[in-house]
Amino acid sequence: MKYRKKPYPKNSDIAKAILQLFSLNPLVKPEDFVDSVKSVLEMNGFYVKLVTPKRIWRTYENMVKKGQIYDYLLVVKEKENTFT
Repeated sequence: MKYRKKPYPKNSDIAKAILQLFSLNPLVKPEDFVDSVKSVLEMNGFYVKLVTPKRIWRTYENMVKKGQIYDYLLVVKEKENTFT
């Protein structure tokens, strides 16, 4: 029996896992966010050992800035007005 390697997640797969996490557990804490996203990715059959926390947070931040999701974790800073 041949063992098949698990696929490495793309950024779009991480984004889908973030959406799935918020639908399953909307009250996740920022401290538990990375581990929760990794567990969702693992449930979906991805290899998560090399996925870094920075990549997960960057994907989350990009989703918030693009308006795909609301900043549920309240960690993304708004661009401040520098003219005053």
